[in-house]
Amino acid sequence: MRTHSSQPEPSRDRGVAGPPLIPSRSEAEPGARTTSGSGAGTDGPANALGAYLRARREMISPAQAGIPAVGVRRVPGLRREEVAMLAGISADYYLRLERGRDRHPSLQVLEAIARVLQLDDDHFTHLLSLVAEVPRQRQRRPRREIVPPGALKLLESLNQPAFIEGRYFDILASNTLARALSPRLDTGRNQLLDMFLDPAEQALQPQWKDVAECLIANLRQSVGTDIDNPRFVELVGELSLASPLFAQLWARYEVRGQKGTMLRFNHPQVGELLLNRERLSIGGADGLMLVVYHPDAASQDADKLSLLASAGLPVTSGPQPSHATPSTN
Repeated sequence: MRTHSSQPEPSRDRGVAGPPLIPSRSEAEPGARTTSGSGAGTDGPANALGAYLRARREMISPAQAGIPAVGVRRVPGLRREEVAMLAGISADYYLRLERGRDRHPSLQVLEAIARVLQLDDDHFTHLLSLVAEVPRQRQRRPRREIVPPGALKLLESLNQPAFIEGRYFDILASNTLARALSPRLDTGRNQLLDMFLDPAEQALQPQWKDVAECLIANLRQSVGTDIDNPRFVELVGELSLASPLFAQLWARYEVRGQKGTMLRFNHPQVGELLLNRERLSIGGADGLMLVVYHPDAASQDADKLSLLASAGLPVTSGPQPSHATPSTN
Protein backbone atom coordinates (compact mmCIF):
# COMPACT_ATOMS: atom_id res chain seq x y z
CA MET A 1 0.00 0.00 0.00
CA ARG A 2 1.23 3.48 -0.75
CA THR A 3 2.16 5.72 2.12
CA HIS A 4 2.21 9.48 1.63
CA SER A 5 3.97 11.76 4.05
CA SER A 6 2.92 15.07 2.49
CA GLN A 7 -0.26 16.76 3.69
CA PRO A 8 -2.60 18.75 1.43
CA GLU A 9 -3.27 22.43 1.89
CA PRO A 10 -5.83 22.69 4.71
CA SER A 11 -9.42 22.89 3.49
CA ARG A 12 -8.70 25.19 0.53
CA ASP A 13 -11.52 25.02 -1.99
CA ARG A 14 -10.86 25.40 -5.68
CA GLY A 15 -13.07 27.24 -8.10
CA VAL A 16 -16.06 25.33 -9.44
CA ALA A 17 -15.35 24.06 -12.93
CA GLY A 18 -19.01 24.04 -13.96
CA PRO A 19 -21.79 21.45 -13.83
CA PRO A 20 -20.98 17.84 -14.70
CA LEU A 21 -21.70 16.73 -18.24
CA ILE A 22 -23.60 13.74 -16.86
CA PRO A 23 -25.39 14.22 -13.51
CA SER A 24 -24.67 11.93 -10.63
CA ARG A 25 -27.37 9.52 -9.53
CA SER A 26 -28.35 11.83 -6.67
CA GLU A 27 -28.90 14.73 -9.08
CA ALA A 28 -30.69 12.83 -11.83
CA GLU A 29 -34.45 12.84 -12.17
CA PRO A 30 -36.26 10.29 -10.00
CA GLY A 31 -35.98 6.85 -11.55
CA ALA A 32 -33.36 7.95 -14.04
CA ARG A 33 -30.16 5.96 -14.35
CA THR A 34 -27.07 7.32 -16.05
CA THR A 35 -24.87 4.50 -17.22
CA SER A 36 -22.63 3.65 -20.11
CA GLY A 37 -21.84 0.36 -21.75
CA SER A 38 -18.46 0.49 -20.08
CA GLY A 39 -19.56 1.39 -16.61
CA ALA A 40 -21.94 -1.23 -15.25
CA GLY A 41 -23.52 1.26 -12.90
CA THR A 42 -21.10 4.21 -13.08
CA ASP A 43 -21.95 7.74 -14.07
CA GLY A 44 -20.37 7.20 -17.46
CA PRO A 45 -17.08 8.28 -19.04
CA ALA A 46 -17.82 11.99 -18.40
CA ASN A 47 -17.24 11.43 -14.67
CA ALA A 48 -14.82 8.51 -14.52
CA LEU A 49 -12.91 10.14 -11.65
CA GLY A 50 -16.03 10.48 -9.50
CA ALA A 51 -17.16 6.92 -10.18
CA TYR A 52 -13.72 5.60 -9.26
CA LEU A 53 -13.50 7.60 -6.02
CA ARG A 54 -16.98 6.54 -4.98
CA ALA A 55 -16.31 2.84 -5.67
CA ARG A 56 -13.05 2.83 -3.72
CA ARG A 57 -14.57 4.86 -0.87
CA GLU A 58 -17.32 2.29 -0.44
CA MET A 59 -14.70 -0.47 -0.03
CA ILE A 60 -12.96 1.08 3.00
CA SER A 61 -14.66 0.38 6.32
CA PRO A 62 -14.59 2.91 9.16
CA ALA A 63 -12.47 0.47 11.17
CA GLN A 64 -9.89 0.30 8.37
CA ALA A 65 -9.71 4.10 8.36
CA GLY A 66 -9.45 4.32 12.15
CA ILE A 67 -12.93 5.78 12.67
CA PRO A 68 -14.92 4.49 15.67
CA ALA A 69 -18.19 2.78 14.73
CA VAL A 70 -21.02 4.84 16.22
CA GLY A 71 -24.70 4.21 15.48
CA VAL A 72 -26.21 2.73 12.33
CA ARG A 73 -24.56 3.53 9.00
CA ARG A 74 -26.73 3.72 5.90
CA VAL A 75 -23.92 3.63 3.36
CA PRO A 76 -21.19 1.04 2.75
CA GLY A 77 -17.67 2.14 3.49
CA LEU A 78 -16.72 5.71 4.33
CA ARG A 79 -18.89 8.79 4.02
CA ARG A 80 -17.70 11.61 1.75
CA GLU A 81 -17.17 13.95 4.68
CA GLU A 82 -15.05 11.31 6.43
CA VAL A 83 -12.76 10.98 3.42
CA ALA A 84 -12.47 14.76 3.25
CA MET A 85 -11.69 15.06 6.96
CA LEU A 86 -9.00 12.36 6.86
CA ALA A 87 -7.49 13.83 3.68
CA GLY A 88 -7.42 17.36 5.10
CA ILE A 89 -9.65 18.95 2.47
CA SER A 90 -13.12 20.47 2.71
CA ALA A 91 -16.17 18.25 2.39
CA ASP A 92 -17.56 20.58 -0.29
CA TYR A 93 -14.43 20.23 -2.42
CA TYR A 94 -14.43 16.45 -2.16
CA LEU A 95 -18.12 16.42 -3.12
CA ARG A 96 -17.27 18.43 -6.24
CA LEU A 97 -14.59 15.88 -7.15
CA GLU A 98 -17.00 12.96 -6.89
CA ARG A 99 -19.70 14.78 -8.84
CA GLY A 100 -17.36 15.82 -11.63
CA ARG A 101 -17.51 19.54 -10.91
CA ASP A 102 -13.76 19.77 -10.43
CA ARG A 103 -11.55 17.73 -12.76
CA HIS A 104 -8.14 19.13 -11.81
CA PRO A 105 -7.16 18.30 -8.22
CA SER A 106 -3.52 18.84 -7.31
CA LEU A 107 -1.10 15.95 -6.89
CA GLN A 108 -0.95 16.78 -3.18
CA VAL A 109 -4.73 16.34 -2.87
CA LEU A 110 -4.68 13.11 -4.88
CA GLU A 111 -1.94 11.67 -2.68
CA ALA A 112 -3.93 12.54 0.44
CA ILE A 113 -7.08 10.90 -0.93
CA ALA A 114 -5.07 7.85 -2.04
CA ARG A 115 -3.72 7.51 1.48
CA VAL A 116 -7.24 7.57 2.97
CA LEU A 117 -8.59 5.11 0.38
CA GLN A 118 -5.51 2.90 0.89
CA LEU A 119 -4.70 2.73 -2.81
CA ASP A 120 -1.70 0.64 -3.83
CA ASP A 121 0.62 1.66 -6.66
CA ASP A 122 -1.57 0.21 -9.43
CA HIS A 123 -4.71 1.92 -8.12
CA PHE A 124 -2.90 5.23 -7.55
CA THR A 125 -1.50 5.16 -11.09
CA HIS A 126 -5.02 4.58 -12.38
CA LEU A 127 -6.27 7.52 -10.29
CA LEU A 128 -3.63 9.77 -11.85
CA SER A 129 -4.63 8.64 -15.34
CA LEU A 130 -8.22 9.75 -14.71
CA VAL A 131 -7.18 13.37 -14.14
CA ALA A 132 -4.41 13.54 -16.75
CA GLU A 133 -4.81 16.14 -19.47
CA VAL A 134 -5.22 13.65 -22.32
CA PRO A 135 -7.37 14.86 -25.23
CA ARG A 136 -10.14 12.44 -26.12
CA GLN A 137 -9.45 10.82 -29.46
CA ARG A 138 -11.94 10.89 -32.26
CA GLN A 139 -13.39 7.42 -32.65
CA ARG A 140 -11.83 5.59 -35.54
CA ARG A 141 -13.07 2.65 -37.50
CA PRO A 142 -12.21 -0.48 -35.48
CA ARG A 143 -9.11 -2.14 -36.83
CA ARG A 144 -8.45 -5.85 -36.65
CA GLU A 145 -5.93 -7.29 -34.25
CA ILE A 146 -3.47 -9.18 -36.44
CA VAL A 147 -0.86 -11.54 -35.03
CA PRO A 148 2.60 -10.97 -36.57
CA PRO A 149 3.87 -13.96 -38.61
CA GLY A 150 6.95 -14.28 -36.40
CA ALA A 151 4.80 -14.60 -33.30
CA LEU A 152 2.79 -17.37 -34.96
CA LYS A 153 5.98 -19.28 -35.76
CA LEU A 154 7.15 -18.92 -32.17
CA LEU A 155 3.77 -20.12 -30.91
CA GLU A 156 3.94 -23.22 -33.12
CA SER A 157 7.43 -24.07 -31.86
CA LEU A 158 6.51 -24.08 -28.16
CA ASN A 159 6.01 -27.43 -26.44
CA GLN A 160 3.90 -25.89 -23.66
CA PRO A 161 0.26 -24.75 -23.82
CA ALA A 162 0.38 -21.26 -25.31
CA PHE A 163 -1.85 -18.77 -27.03
CA ILE A 164 -1.92 -15.16 -28.16
CA GLU A 165 -4.53 -12.85 -26.68
CA GLY A 166 -5.71 -9.41 -27.70
CA ARG A 167 -6.23 -6.35 -25.59
CA TYR A 168 -9.65 -7.53 -24.43
CA PHE A 169 -8.67 -11.18 -23.82
CA ASP A 170 -9.86 -12.43 -27.20
CA ILE A 171 -8.01 -15.57 -28.32
CA LEU A 172 -6.26 -14.67 -31.58
CA ALA A 173 -4.19 -17.85 -31.97
CA SER A 174 -3.39 -20.97 -29.94
CA ASN A 175 -1.31 -24.11 -30.22
CA THR A 176 -2.53 -27.70 -30.08
CA LEU A 177 -1.60 -28.29 -26.44
CA ALA A 178 -3.46 -25.16 -25.31
CA ARG A 179 -6.64 -26.46 -26.94
CA ALA A 180 -6.04 -29.89 -25.39
CA LEU A 181 -5.84 -28.19 -22.01
CA SER A 182 -9.05 -26.24 -22.68
CA PRO A 183 -11.15 -26.39 -25.87
CA ARG A 184 -12.14 -22.80 -25.08
CA LEU A 185 -8.58 -21.64 -25.80
CA ASP A 186 -9.43 -21.54 -29.49
CA THR A 187 -9.47 -18.78 -32.06
CA GLY A 188 -12.42 -16.44 -31.74
CA ARG A 189 -13.17 -17.24 -28.11
CA ASN A 190 -12.98 -14.69 -25.29
CA GLN A 191 -11.55 -15.62 -21.91
CA LEU A 192 -13.81 -13.34 -19.89
CA LEU A 193 -16.97 -14.56 -21.61
CA ASP A 194 -15.96 -18.19 -21.11
CA MET A 195 -14.89 -17.66 -17.51
CA PHE A 196 -18.18 -16.08 -16.46
CA LEU A 197 -20.67 -17.79 -18.77
CA ASP A 198 -19.35 -21.28 -19.65
CA PRO A 199 -19.90 -23.97 -16.96
CA ALA A 200 -17.32 -26.23 -18.62
CA GLU A 201 -14.57 -23.63 -18.18
CA GLN A 202 -15.63 -23.05 -14.58
CA ALA A 203 -15.41 -26.80 -13.91
CA LEU A 204 -11.95 -26.90 -15.51
CA GLN A 205 -10.68 -24.13 -13.24
CA PRO A 206 -11.92 -24.66 -9.65
CA GLN A 207 -10.59 -21.22 -8.69
CA TRP A 208 -12.21 -19.54 -11.68
CA LYS A 209 -13.68 -16.70 -9.61
CA ASP A 210 -10.20 -15.64 -8.46
CA VAL A 211 -8.91 -15.87 -12.03
CA ALA A 212 -11.88 -13.87 -13.34
CA GLU A 213 -11.37 -11.17 -10.71
CA CYS A 214 -7.73 -10.89 -11.78
CA LEU A 215 -8.69 -10.62 -15.46
CA ILE A 216 -11.14 -7.82 -14.68
CA ALA A 217 -8.49 -5.88 -12.77
CA ASN A 218 -6.04 -6.42 -15.66
CA LEU A 219 -8.64 -5.13 -18.12
CA ARG A 220 -9.25 -2.01 -16.03
CA GLN A 221 -5.56 -1.18 -16.08
CA SER A 222 -4.92 -1.92 -19.75
CA VAL A 223 -7.93 0.08 -20.95
CA GLY A 224 -7.35 3.10 -18.71
CA THR A 225 -9.48 5.99 -19.94
CA ASP A 226 -10.02 4.53 -23.43
CA ILE A 227 -13.51 3.34 -22.51
CA ASP A 228 -15.22 4.34 -25.76
CA ASN A 229 -13.60 1.54 -27.75
CA PRO A 230 -16.42 -0.36 -29.51
CA ARG A 231 -15.03 -3.80 -28.62
CA PHE A 232 -14.63 -2.79 -24.97
CA VAL A 233 -18.17 -1.39 -24.77
CA GLU A 234 -19.59 -4.51 -26.44
CA LEU A 235 -17.73 -6.92 -24.15
CA VAL A 236 -18.47 -5.15 -20.87
CA GLY A 237 -22.09 -4.57 -21.87
CA GLU A 238 -22.65 -8.24 -22.72
CA LEU A 239 -21.05 -9.46 -19.50
CA SER A 240 -22.88 -6.92 -17.35
CA LEU A 241 -26.24 -8.10 -18.68
CA ALA A 242 -25.45 -11.83 -18.55
CA SER A 243 -23.51 -12.12 -15.28
CA PRO A 244 -24.48 -10.42 -12.01
CA LEU A 245 -21.12 -11.50 -10.59
CA PHE A 246 -19.27 -9.66 -13.36
CA ALA A 247 -21.35 -6.52 -12.78
CA GLN A 248 -20.55 -6.70 -9.07
CA LEU A 249 -16.81 -7.17 -9.60
CA TRP A 250 -16.61 -4.56 -12.36
CA ALA A 251 -18.22 -1.94 -10.09
CA ARG A 252 -15.41 -2.41 -7.54
CA TYR A 253 -12.89 -0.66 -9.83
CA GLU A 254 -10.04 -3.01 -8.97
CA VAL A 255 -6.89 -2.26 -10.97
CA ARG A 256 -3.98 -4.67 -11.26
CA GLY A 257 -1.05 -5.17 -13.59
CA GLN A 258 -0.59 -8.46 -15.41
CA LYS A 259 1.80 -10.67 -13.47
CA GLY A 260 2.83 -14.28 -13.52
CA THR A 261 0.70 -16.54 -11.35
CA MET A 262 -0.09 -20.18 -10.58
CA LEU A 263 -3.29 -21.70 -11.98
CA ARG A 264 -5.05 -24.87 -10.87
CA PHE A 265 -6.84 -27.04 -13.44
CA ASN A 266 -9.08 -30.06 -12.93
CA HIS A 267 -8.65 -31.74 -16.32
CA PRO A 268 -11.03 -34.58 -17.27
CA GLN A 269 -8.20 -36.66 -18.82
CA VAL A 270 -5.20 -36.15 -16.52
CA GLY A 271 -6.70 -34.84 -13.29
CA GLU A 272 -5.37 -31.94 -11.26
CA LEU A 273 -2.71 -29.74 -12.86
CA LEU A 274 -0.76 -26.85 -11.36
CA LEU A 275 0.66 -24.61 -14.08
CA ASN A 276 2.50 -21.30 -14.04
CA ARG A 277 1.03 -18.61 -16.29
CA GLU A 278 3.33 -16.08 -17.91
CA ARG A 279 2.26 -13.17 -20.13
CA LEU A 280 4.85 -11.82 -22.55
CA SER A 281 4.34 -8.67 -24.59
CA ILE A 282 4.70 -9.10 -28.36
CA GLY A 283 6.93 -6.42 -29.85
CA GLY A 284 5.42 -4.33 -32.63
CA ALA A 285 1.88 -5.50 -31.82
CA ASP A 286 0.27 -3.02 -29.44
CA GLY A 287 -1.64 -4.80 -26.70
CA LEU A 288 -1.04 -8.37 -27.93
CA MET A 289 0.36 -10.86 -25.42
CA LEU A 290 1.87 -14.33 -25.70
CA VAL A 291 0.52 -16.39 -22.79
CA VAL A 292 2.35 -19.57 -21.79
CA TYR A 293 1.25 -22.18 -19.24
CA HIS A 294 4.20 -24.22 -17.94
CA PRO A 295 4.72 -26.68 -15.08
CA ASP A 296 7.58 -26.75 -12.62
CA ALA A 297 10.46 -28.80 -13.99
CA ALA A 298 10.55 -32.53 -13.12
CA SER A 299 7.17 -32.34 -11.39
CA GLN A 300 4.11 -34.57 -11.56
CA ASP A 301 2.42 -31.72 -13.40
CA ALA A 302 5.11 -31.89 -16.08
CA ASP A 303 4.48 -35.63 -16.45
CA LYS A 304 0.73 -35.08 -16.72
CA LEU A 305 1.20 -32.36 -19.32
CA SER A 306 3.42 -34.70 -21.36
CA LEU A 307 0.70 -37.34 -21.13
CA LEU A 308 -1.86 -34.83 -22.34
CA ALA A 309 0.39 -33.87 -25.25
CA SER A 310 0.76 -37.50 -26.33
CA ALA A 311 -2.89 -38.45 -25.84
CA GLY A 312 -3.83 -37.52 -29.40
CA LEU A 313 -6.97 -35.69 -28.37
CA PRO A 314 -9.20 -34.55 -31.25
CA VAL A 315 -8.16 -30.93 -31.56
CA THR A 316 -7.34 -28.75 -34.54
CA SER A 317 -3.68 -28.99 -35.56
CA GLY A 318 -1.42 -25.97 -35.72
CA PRO A 319 -1.97 -22.47 -34.39
CA GLN A 320 -4.98 -20.77 -35.91
CA PRO A 321 -4.40 -17.07 -36.62
CA SER A 322 -7.34 -14.75 -36.27
CA HIS A 323 -8.00 -11.56 -38.18
CA ALA A 324 -11.62 -11.27 -37.13
CA THR A 325 -11.41 -9.39 -33.84
CA PRO A 326 -11.79 -5.63 -34.28
CA SER A 327 -9.97 -3.32 -31.91
CA THR A 328 -9.46 0.41 -31.83
CA ASN A 329 -6.09 1.38 -30.36
